[in-house]
Amino acid sequence: MIIKPKGTLDIFSEEGKKWLYVNQVVEEVMTRYNYEYIRTPIFESTELFHRGVGDTTDIVTKETYDFKDRGDRSMTLRPEGTAGVVRAFIENKMYGRPEQPVKLWYNGTMYRYERPQSGRDRELTQFGIEVLGSRDEMIDAEIISIPYNIFKLLGLKNVKVHINSLGDVESRNKYHDALIEYFEPHIDDFCEDCKERLHKNPLRILDCKVDGDKDLIKNAPVMLDYLNEESKNRFETVQAYLDDLDINYEVDPHVVRGLDYYSDTVFEITADLPGAGANNVLCGGGRYDNMVKDLGGPETPGMGFACGVGRLLWALETEEVKLPINNELDAFVLYNSDLEKEYAVALTQDLRLNGFKVDTEYMGRNIKGQFKQADRYNAKFLIILNSEDMAGGEIQVKDNQTKETTMVKEAELDDYLDLNLK
Repeated sequence: MIIKPKGTLDIFSEEGKKWLYVNQVVEEVMTRYNYEYIRTPIFESTELFHRGVGDTTDIVTKETYDFKDRGDRSMTLRPEGTAGVVRAFIENKMYGRPEQPVKLWYNGTMYRYERPQSGRDRELTQFGIEVLGSRDEMIDAEIISIPYNIFKLLGLKNVKVHINSLGDVESRNKYHDALIEYFEPHIDDFCEDCKERLHKNPLRILDCKVDGDKDLIKNAPVMLDYLNEESKNRFETVQAYLDDLDINYEVDPHVVRGLDYYSDTVFEITADLPGAGANNVLCGGGRYDNMVKDLGGPETPGMGFACGVGRLLWALETEEVKLPINNELDAFVLYNSDLEKEYAVALTQDLRLNGFKVDTEYMGRNIKGQFKQADRYNAKFLIILNSEDMAGGEIQVKDNQTKETTMVKEAELDDYLDLNLK
């Protein structure tokens, strides 16, 4: 028997309905915020992710699925969404649009070769947004508010935003020097990755998965102490907008995110999940004002976030949130004879095309078995075809809750169902 690869999932039945429901809520919210849907390739040039995500990021150094295609080109299954969206922004010259900033959202599959665990898979689905073209602090606050409001709409409780600022280039350079000075005398106590990162990007040491609990990291200098006046004022303005939006947040100097491209505002959103540990982080994001230029485009500010759908569903399950999944059929069409079956084919299609959720019998069950099948599907109404009734232009419709039966004229069936469906 062939089985699925480690770290992947088969999503179906009730779980599949939950995925679809969450995706529908996300799509509706994105539409309200006037974001445009974008779909980028699942695989792209390996260079895109090394240049865009950063060569000191764990995703690039340890977790990407890289392969050579038949043209001997190096390709990578996308590990995250931002780099591909930025590439599309540049390649399609979206920076030339009159509608600025460009506000995009995506929902797609990512691939990371990491140790599978609860809420973390090798094939994962993420939704997220990228806004390109504006450095306005209001954009920062809006982007933070979107996943926060989605989580609240879905029913999660005790949702909190953790924000930090990584500052501008001047601030970050000062902070990098301070971190090197702080860590260098003790670097032999750290893992090989941290030793490699010390002079390349010491900020990544703070996000180390191996040494993250060491007191040296917990007591390291914090970025907020090295912000220049411009970066400090910018961060305060973002917080003021979050206050205006009634967002529950706290300033958390330990939020640095796991990707190299961030600057200024970075954030994570958590839910209070008992026993979740680090898995209580549901999404994260931040500002990346240099990426478009680094990937060959014009100097363009950007900011976004990403959220794993699997982890979000796990959080909803952990909090025992009951999603309003509709498991009911509007109607089930029953029949006895071949003539009635032929009519059922056309009637079922007509009802579906007119907006009703309808099914019928496909397994050759007798009428008693069809009644049981209708109950399994939680059908609200039973449409019971009978040759004699059909000859008189009528159809028998049974309310499956009250058990009342009504004879309805064929031409009036749609109106009857519209009127009586609750």
